[in-house]
Amino acid sequence: MGRILALDYGRKRTGIAVTDPLQLIAGGLTTVRSCDLLAFLLDYTSKEEVELIIIGLPRQMNGEASESMKYITPFVGQLKSKIKIPVEFVDERFTSVLAHRAMLEGGLKKSDRQNKALVDEISATIILQSYLESKTQNRL
Repeated sequence: MGRILALDYGRKRTGIAVTDPLQLIAGGLTTVRSCDLLAFLLDYTSKEEVELIIIGLPRQMNGEASESMKYITPFVGQLKSKIKIPVEFVDERFTSVLAHRAMLEGGLKKSDRQNKALVDEISATIILQSYLESKTQNRL
């Protein structure tokens, strides 16, 4: 069983989270500049078995795709042409809010909470965790 990788794709930075090999636990991996993301993923997937890549799907409150999709769609096209791993989208609404709340509840200092790279990594972890939970609920 391979890992599941989750991406919180942004114009400047992308937060990355990954499961353990048994796909039980989601954890933050890192944040990389979005312009370096494809190279990072090629390297990572050459070293680790990845079964699925989850990408946060930015939606507006009315359910329509957000403006960010014009950056995500071309990236996904490049990704699919270079890496033969299935890609799925997961709704990412409120992940940044949840990431900030988790940072507050975790007792992080204000300077750490303002670290946008950390927020992106935590957001990717939340996206991945919600995917894992939905997968578990669908089995019940």
